[in-house]
Amino acid sequence: MSILIIIVIAIVGLIALLLIAALFTKKGYEIEREIIINKPKAEVFNYVKHICNQDKYSKWNKTDLGMKKDYKGTDGTVGFVYAWDSQNKQAGAGEQEIKKIADGERMESEIRFIRPFSAVAASFIATQNVSEQQTKVKWGIQSTMKYPMNIILSFMNMDKMLGKDMEVSLGDLKVILEK
Repeated sequence: MSILIIIVIAIVGLIALLLIAALFTKKGYEIEREIIINKPKAEVFNYVKHICNQDKYSKWNKTDLGMKKDYKGTDGTVGFVYAWDSQNKQAGAGEQEIKKIADGERMESEIRFIRPFSAVAASFIATQNVSEQQTKVKWGIQSTMKYPMNIILSFMNMDKMLGKDMEVSLGDLKVILEK
């Protein structure tokens, strides 16, 4: 058998193996992080429910300070859309829409990534009283990947990658609110 045929068979076999593995690989991920902020719950929630405030504490929003931004609606209310567009591959392009608000408790949003890859994620920020002057902030994100792209989840530790950025962002949020 010629070496070329052996190489082609090996490549086809590897692709087939990856496609079969993708059938049994998880299809999604869910990441949550939390922090205690020394401020009353109402004050904390009234800050985090506004997506535009993420420009001040989110590591992802600070990736490209010169990115183009567009806003539709009233920030802090259901239906508000924050769109971004950057030539920086780390920032890419997409939009985040507030889908649900439980006043004083939880803000849920949908993040639609356009570039560098197309994906949709659900995100939330929730607040909970620890004491009159302390609030637990929990931030979560979850998404799925369609077959066969879900095989990527086998090679990437999304919790470690995204979780680290969330921890940095929550730390920045704490600094801002505790000033």
